[in-house]
Amino acid sequence: MSQNRYQEDRESLKELLQQYRNLKLGRQHRFLEEDAFLRIIDYFDEKDNVKEALEAVEIGLSQFPFASALMIKKADLLIVDKRYLDALDILETSELYDNSDIDLYILKTDAYLALDQPEKAAELLEAAIHKFEGDEKVDLLFELADVYDDYESFEKVFDCLVLILEQEPANEEALYKICFWTDYTGRNEESIKLHQKIIDQLPYSELAWFNLAAAYQGLKLYEKSIDAYQYAVAIDDKFDYAYRNMGDAYLRLRKYKEAVEVLEKVVSLTRPEDVIYEAIGHCYHKMGKIAQARFYYKKAVHLNPDDSKLYYKIAVTYMLEKQWQPAVKQLENAMRMHRAITEYNLAMGECKSNLGQFKEAVHYFGVVVKHKPKNVSGWEALINCLLTAEYFDEALLQSKNALVATDHKPVFLFYNSAILFIIGKSKEGLVLLEQAMLAAPKLLKKFIDIRPSILQNAQVVDVIARFKRKRKI
Repeated sequence: MSQNRYQEDRESLKELLQQYRNLKLGRQHRFLEEDAFLRIIDYFDEKDNVKEALEAVEIGLSQFPFASALMIKKADLLIVDKRYLDALDILETSELYDNSDIDLYILKTDAYLALDQPEKAAELLEAAIHKFEGDEKVDLLFELADVYDDYESFEKVFDCLVLILEQEPANEEALYKICFWTDYTGRNEESIKLHQKIIDQLPYSELAWFNLAAAYQGLKLYEKSIDAYQYAVAIDDKFDYAYRNMGDAYLRLRKYKEAVEVLEKVVSLTRPEDVIYEAIGHCYHKMGKIAQARFYYKKAVHLNPDDSKLYYKIAVTYMLEKQWQPAVKQLENAMRMHRAITEYNLAMGECKSNLGQFKEAVHYFGVVVKHKPKNVSGWEALINCLLTAEYFDEALLQSKNALVATDHKPVFLFYNSAILFIIGKSKEGLVLLEQAMLAAPKLLKKFIDIRPSILQNAQVVDVIARFKRKRKI
C-alpha cells in the first residue's frame, strides 16, 4: 500500500514538474494551484537548487500575488541565500495578509539573528508568544530560548524552559535542556519545586526524577539526590547517566563501596570511558585496595594514553607499595607530556631518593622549588633528600634559601638549627632554635625528626624545657 502511494506521489510530482516547464516555455499547460507551486519549490529546495526554487517562487507569486505561504517560502529561500534584508521585507508584506503562520516569526527570528540583532529577535518572539497556544506556543518558546542563549541572557533561557514544562510536563527536549541550564544558572531550588510538581503529575517520568536528583546534587544534598536517582533507575534500569551521577554523589559522601557498585553498572551499560575507570580506581584507592585501584587506572590510561595524570596515579599506587622502579617508569610516561608539574617532580624525587639516586632526586626537587619557590613541601623534600645523602653544607644553604623564598616560614628556622647542630655549630644552632621556638613551638617535632639523637644534647633539652614552662605559666 505504501509502495503504491509512493509511486503515485512520484508520478504526480513528475507531472507537476512537466506542467511547470511548459508554463516557463510558454507552452500549453494545466493550471497550477498555489499548493502545486509550493510542492515544486520544495522539490528544488530539497535538491539544494536555490536559484530554481526562487524562480519558481517568483512565478508562483506572479499568479498568486497575495499568497502569504508563497511569500514565506520566498523569505526562507532568501535567508538560505543570505539576503536577510530582502527576506525581512517580504515577511513584512506576508504579515499584512496573514499573521497567524508560525513560520513567519521563526524566519524573522532567523533573519535578525543572522544580522546580529538578537534583541530584535527576542522582542519579536516575546510579542508573538501571546498569539499562539499549544504546540505552536511551545515551538516559539524554544526559539526564544535559543535567542536568549545567543545573546547570553542565560537566566531567561531557564525561564523559557520553565514555561514550556508548565505547559507540557512530559516534553523531553525541555527536560533534557533544563537539567543543563539549572546547573549553569545555579537555580537549583526553583528546579526542585518545578520537578516535584511534574512528578506529582507524572510519577513515572525518569527524566523528572533525574532532574530533581541533579538539582539536589547542585545544592550538595547528596543523600536526597541519591534517593531521587534510585527512583529514576527503578523506572529505567538502563539509565546510565543516573548511575553515573549517583556514583559521583556516593563519592562526595565518601561511600566508596556504593560508588563502585553504581559505576560498574555504568560500565556494563555504555562504552568504556576513561573517566569512569578513573573514578572506580579512585574509590579502590580510598578503600586501601591499591592493586585494584591500579588495575582500573591502567584501564583508564589504555583508553586515554594522553592523560598524564593517569600515569601519575598509577605511579602513586606503586609508591604506596614501595615499588620505586615501576613508579619511576610511570612517572617518566607522565613527564614526557608535562615535565614541570610540581606533583610529578615531587613524586619522581621521592622515588629517586628511595632508590639511593640522590643527585637525580635533588634535580627533581630543585625543579619544584624553581617553579614554586613559596611551596614549603618542595623545599622540605629537597632539604630532607640532601640530609639523607649527607650533603650537609648544601642542605644548610638550601634551608637558608627556603627561609628567604617562603617569607621566613618558621619551619625552616628549625631546619637551619638542626643542620647547624649536625655540622657541629651548636652555639649558632641554639640561637636559631630559640628563635624557632618563639615563632612556632608546635613545629618542634620537625626539628626532632631530623635527628632524634639531638635530644641527648643537654642545652637543647634545656631550651625546650624552658619554653614548655613558659607556656604553662
